[in-house]
Amino acid sequence: MTHTNRLAQETSPYLLQHAHNPVNWFPWGEEALALAQAEDRPIFLSIGYSACHWCHVMERESFEDEQTAELMNKHFVNIKVDREERPDLDSIYMEAVQAMTGSGGWPMSVFLTPEGQPFYGGTYFPPAPRYGMPSFQQILIAVSDAYRDRRDDIEGQAERLTAALARSGNIAPGTDDLSPRILAEATDKLEQYFDDQHGGFGDQPKFPQPMTLDFAMSQYARSGDVDILRIAEMTLERMAEGGIYDQLGGGFHRYSVDRVWLVPHFEKMLYDNAQLLHSNLNLWKITGRELFRRVIHETVDYTLHEMTNPTGGFYSTQDADSEGVEGKFFVWTVDEIQAILGKEDAALFGQVYGVTARGNFEGHTILNIVRSVEQVAKNGGLPTETLEKRLAEMRSKLFVEREKRIKPGRDEKILTEWNGLMIHALADIGVSLDRPDALAAAESAANFILETMSQPDGKLYRTHKDGQSKLNAYLEDYAAFVRGLVALYESTFDLRWLAEASRLTRLMLEQFGDADFGGLFQTGVDHEQLVVRRKDFIDNAIPSGNSLAAEAMLRLAKLTGNDGYRHEANRILLPLASAMAQQPTGFGRLLGALDDFLHSSQEVAIVGHPADPATQALLAEVRRRYLPHTVIALKQPGQENPLPLLEGRELVNGKPAAYVCENFACKLPVTDSIALGKLLG
Repeated sequence: MTHTNRLAQETSPYLLQHAHNPVNWFPWGEEALALAQAEDRPIFLSIGYSACHWCHVMERESFEDEQTAELMNKHFVNIKVDREERPDLDSIYMEAVQAMTGSGGWPMSVFLTPEGQPFYGGTYFPPAPRYGMPSFQQILIAVSDAYRDRRDDIEGQAERLTAALARSGNIAPGTDDLSPRILAEATDKLEQYFDDQHGGFGDQPKFPQPMTLDFAMSQYARSGDVDILRIAEMTLERMAEGGIYDQLGGGFHRYSVDRVWLVPHFEKMLYDNAQLLHSNLNLWKITGRELFRRVIHETVDYTLHEMTNPTGGFYSTQDADSEGVEGKFFVWTVDEIQAILGKEDAALFGQVYGVTARGNFEGHTILNIVRSVEQVAKNGGLPTETLEKRLAEMRSKLFVEREKRIKPGRDEKILTEWNGLMIHALADIGVSLDRPDALAAAESAANFILETMSQPDGKLYRTHKDGQSKLNAYLEDYAAFVRGLVALYESTFDLRWLAEASRLTRLMLEQFGDADFGGLFQTGVDHEQLVVRRKDFIDNAIPSGNSLAAEAMLRLAKLTGNDGYRHEANRILLPLASAMAQQPTGFGRLLGALDDFLHSSQEVAIVGHPADPATQALLAEVRRRYLPHTVIALKQPGQENPLPLLEGRELVNGKPAAYVCENFACKLPVTDSIALGKLLG
């Protein structure tokens, strides 16, 4: 290694990947910003993440090239940022790139004034002119010349763009009320956007959009309209059968490059899998279909096997590439499968999973279900159950052999936000599908964050890697973790989780709240001053901090009786009333929060010993049902009243009892699960 730059001192795997580029990279910080101002040099800001395929491509083509690095070092102060560590910087400058170019993505390439104001940007730039784009070197020279010769134009552009970026922090409530009309209009729009041939929304590339699917399921629960349910069921079914789902190892890849969910971008993200676990759990509760149950179990297995730190917490991503080739770890040839399974089994396997000599991806096959097991069994004169068992054994054999391959790289940093999403999913799955290992992993992750990723004053850190926790947590970290803690309480009834959720919510409101306009800022009051202080409301691949905060506070309000949380959620929702109706795919999680806000709350208070089979039967009756607006709390006999909704609740004739309440007005208690089922509706 002939070069080493300042990134060698970082913990982010993405930054460390660039530590030996000939580019004189700086991490974002005072040193780089002060240098730009002292030498009056523009900043080249490059933002990406470790599992990003085109980030790797641009590094190989440009950042490892000596001539390109010489241009960068001569004319710019070069800053490299991991978007997963710094979502504040990513969101500011992504909005700027989208405003300048009409699109965005990673790697993100942005040119800034020494004060950090953006004036030009894009995403991937090739090393030579192609795809209708100039080369990266041409861009560097043109930007440097413009900064020197047309300084007034550059500064004017930067100031106008920065002013536009600042507007998100000043969104005030409009004239629209929060009403069911918003939900109805949003649902109508979803039905228009829905691809009724292949599931999902739009054409290609096609993204999972689990938040939008969850909203569709909640509207099915509200209306009983099976056409709305079909949006979620067809999409999750096609995904589960497609190449976007890892048919051997479980877990979902990032997105599909085509319309039919066949060819994925092969990286696996913790946040996708957390949200898709929850969507599949919701759909299994509604439909009872074994397909979704299997996907849940397999994806939990993948998470515990591949993405869990032994000391607690979940890793961030698995790369798309292995041995420098995208998807190499996941694809197969006919010969490889025959060598493992033998010709007869390989032929059966190939009929179900679409394995052909020609392949479906660069001469190889991405496994996907092209024929149902029932169809292949019938054609082969086999009982369906026999073939299902044989296929399970075949998948197991192929998985064992695949584990011997060189695996894709893994980004092992632990992010509070993404862990909160996975804690929520695993806590619910643990008690709904009898997966104590999933619940234990969720508790272990929550303990890790509280013990290892908490600052001395009780605030949270954003990230942990190599024994070091750092960076102030953002709104989305607090909100996602609080939601996970609430789920842990409803899964274990350990009051410690609810106490921590309440404490962190108070801290969240103090740090991020806006007394003037409502809603919550992405950065806290003691965060470094950036060019703007934004509020993020849009649900992209990850829910916005405001969506998560609204959802978590509405649930906390029901459990604790603190109506102040509901008031704060209302102040988040009001400014977005009209936007949610018009752009439902951009507000999936926020629409879910609005649905909860408008729906009459249902509380289930159970009294009984948790280990008593009669108590367990009552709990199971609640947990097997899709009840998106229902909270559940438990009090043990003789326990001092821990929550308002448990006040005055006791055993009935010495038996465990369930009290079903609507808006804190309760019906007569019941002691058996059948009667409880009737009350739940």
